[in-house]
Order: sequence, then structure tokens, then C-alpha cells
Amino acid sequence: MWTTPILLLSGLVLLASCATKPKQDYDVNYNFSALKTFNQLTVKQTDDPLTADRINNDIKQTLLNQGYVFKADNADFVVNYAFVTENKEKDSGLSIGLGSGTWGSGGGISLGTSIGIPLGSDTAKTQTIQIDIIDPTDKRLIWRGNGQYHFDQGCEDKAKGINQTVVAILAQFPPKK
Repeated sequence: MWTTPILLLSGLVLLASCATKPKQDYDVNYNFSALKTFNQLTVKQTDDPLTADRINNDIKQTLLNQGYVFKADNADFVVNYAFVTENKEKDSGLSIGLGSGTWGSGGGISLGTSIGIPLGSDTAKTQTIQIDIIDPTDKRLIWRGNGQYHFDQGCEDKAKGINQTVVAILAQFPPKK
């Protein structure tokens, strides 16, 4: 009877822990409402060109979906990005509990431990994506957003994580003052 709600809640907690909330920083005095067209800087990423292409394409498509127009020359803003992939240790799953209680005239203390048995690798890959919006007139950074996601494998899993992260980062652009 309680199995379905518990499994659903566990799944939601697991999904929520897979990605962090994107962060942003920006020039509070800049007039973002004047921005209509964009261009992208070419990022030379020799270590992982597939990821670089995915990020580049997702940035372009997300900005187009937001109503911006791609313009190779004389754009209102230029987009640049960087990313880094790290192997991070997973939690060990070890927990220790200590409790006490009374029942009637007697009392007691208990101590227990629980050890999670890792299935598969004990490291997780985390990719952090940083997107910069630059004013091309004075080559000045006006907005920066970043976010990260975790993945175990490449291909579709990684492509989906990249897309969701880029969309979440750019959902904050332009900033709502």
C-alpha cells in the first residue's frame, strides 16, 4: 500500500539530486532589453569535440527559441562558453545512528550502523557548463550563467543532460531585475 508513494518520492529525490540549480551573475546597469541579435564565438575544444558541438548547438537553438535572431555580423551580443568534466567520488553510503528511549520503568540505548553497497563505479562524472554573454562593442562580459549535471555514460544520456543544463542556464537570460 505504501510502496508506490515511497518509490515515487525516492525517484523524485534522486532526480532532484542529479543536477544543481544554475547560477547567474550580470551587470546590473546593462540594458538587456535592447538585445535582439546574437553571434557565437567558435570554441576550440580538442579534448571533447562532441560535447563542444552539443553545447554550441543547444545554446544556439535555445536562444532562437527565446526569440533572438542569429546574426554573424554586427550582432547585439556574442555568446561564449566553457565546460569542464570531473570525476567526483560518490558518497560511501555509511551511516551511524544512536538512539535512546524508555518503556515503562526501563530504558535502553541502541546503536546501529548501515552500509550502502555501491553497485557499479564509486565515481560519478560531473560536467560544469559556463555560458558568457559579451557586449561586442567594448568586449565586456555582461552576463554569466553556469550549471552542472551528473552522468554515467555518454551518447543519449549525456546529450540529454547537456541540453537540459543549457536550457536551464539560459532560462535565466535575460535577467529579471
